[in-house]
Amino acid sequence: MEPWFGWLEKSWLGTSVNGSTWAFAAIEAGHLLALAVLGGAVFLVNLRLLGLGLSEERVKDLAVAARPWLFWGLAAVTVTGVPLLSSLALDKYYVNPAFWWKMYFFVAAILFTFFVQQPMAMGDERRSSSALGKAVAVITLVLWAGVGIMGRGIGFY
Repeated sequence: MEPWFGWLEKSWLGTSVNGSTWAFAAIEAGHLLALAVLGGAVFLVNLRLLGLGLSEERVKDLAVAARPWLFWGLAAVTVTGVPLLSSLALDKYYVNPAFWWKMYFFVAAILFTFFVQQPMAMGDERRSSSALGKAVAVITLVLWAGVGIMGRGIGFY
């Protein structure tokens, strides 16, 4: 993977973002906005699974309403994340353990969200309101929190 990171950093995208005085900050602002959208969609559905708020809404209805925000937020964090990564791919990110933990959490959170949490939320209301539904919500929130915490940790390693 090291050669790919080196190539990405030296690509036109990496050199453009790294050589600009404002590009990284502007893309980072978009990345944070996308994270807020994604986080809002994740947080809303999982709080409902935990029985904390929006109790008049069915879990399935809330999950269906939040799903486009989840998809668009995920797409936007990916689209903005690639140029941020490219700016210092080899020199900063490849060697940074917090970056790798963020990526592990990111992949795990996506897989868990789409293959466990979403089917749970879209399924039977009694099952989604059970202890299992609450456990799924906690795991989902922990995985996504790991993405955010490790993302923030990149600057400290």
